Amino acid sequence: MPAPEYVLDSLSNQDSWRLFKIISEVVDGFETLGGMRKGVSIFGSARSLPDSPTYKATEEIAARLVHAGYSVITGGGPGLMEAANKGAYEAGGDSIGLHIHLPHEQSANPYVKTRCDFRYFFVRKLMFVKYAMAYVVMPGGMGTIDELSEAFVLAQTNRIKPFPIILYDSSFWGGMVDWLKDTMVREGYIRAEELDLMVMKDTPESVVEHIRKHVIL
Repeated sequence: MPAPEYVLDSLSNQDSWRLFKIISEVVDGFETLGGMRKGVSIFGSARSLPDSPTYKATEEIAARLVHAGYSVITGGGPGLMEAANKGAYEAGGDSIGLHIHLPHEQSANPYVKTRCDFRYFFVRKLMFVKYAMAYVVMPGGMGTIDELSEAFVLAQTNRIKPFPIILYDSSFWGGMVDWLKDTMVREGYIRAEELDLMVMKDTPESVVEHIRKHVIL
């Protein structure tokens, strides 16, 4: 068995080479997305089916955003990511997919016009934040909540300029928002006014109207 020092040195060497892969992904992302028009990142479940009402609503939101002059950014995968890319693609706009390599749910959807590939989630998150002027958070699982939390904390801590974070479908997100108000605020873990960083909307029209009001082209 090698000495502990050897194991640590080996891991250190691997990390050094990994750094070049990370830098490469950052550079590729910057070069691919650098000329993009003002973007809106849309998140949501990879497991939603095309016949679901949420899929249809996501398509409509993306199409309306394109008609309003925005680009649409998604994770490039299936489900609601596909719906957003489809809506943008069929509306003739910029349909961007930030595709992550995963063992499951990793296939890119066919509606992506501009594609970036990532192995590292944190680099992908950087691109979502850097090139988005607003977030639309559709119903989804833990990955969706992760993206929502990332943007919220960055805005909460003034690491980025706050932008619209829209939770679509109050029947889905309302319970979480109530818990934040009734538990986190009450316990002093968050200030009530910080929740104003997020807003809930229930129609595609109101989503785009809110973005147009706060993100001037």
